[in-house]
Amino acid sequence: MNLRIVISDYDPLWPQQFATLRARLAHTLGGLAGAIEHIGSTAVPGLAAKPVIDIDVLLRSAADLPLAITRLASWGYEHQGDLSIPGRQTFRTRLADIPHHLYVCPPGNEEYERHIVFRDHLRTHPEDAHAYAALKRTLAAILGDDRDAYTQAKSKFVAEILRRNRQRAIP
Repeated sequence: MNLRIVISDYDPLWPQQFATLRARLAHTLGGLAGAIEHIGSTAVPGLAAKPVIDIDVLLRSAADLPLAITRLASWGYEHQGDLSIPGRQTFRTRLADIPHHLYVCPPGNEEYERHIVFRDHLRTHPEDAHAYAALKRTLAAILGDDRDAYTQAKSKFVAEILRRNRQRAIP
């Protein structure tokens, strides 16, 4: 059963919720984690979003993935594999206190880098964040519960932001 896509106004509790989850993950993973980042729309102040915290963990070494899987399992996380995004490992949890998605990536992972660039761009370009929020609300209204179509429909916007940032990075 699919659930209707819900876009909520920005909630100032989202950074606090991330901080709680980050502390748990840092304790669980210890030195395996090189970075634990709040990504996605809930990481952008003022941006409307699905009320689910997205988290990327960047491992210090790709060789640490099996140990990371074991440690996360001890906290109730179930490893879901890469779900067709090479190198980005997805985890599901039954911990219902804070709805979240967890992804674990090896160093140098392109998907991790894309998430950080997109998040940072929206944090510093409010006009693009506003346009993105409007797009998400429109798509949610049109697509209802079709999450795959919703994600695909946002991809052109995301790709354009990433393209613009690549152009800026080229000397």
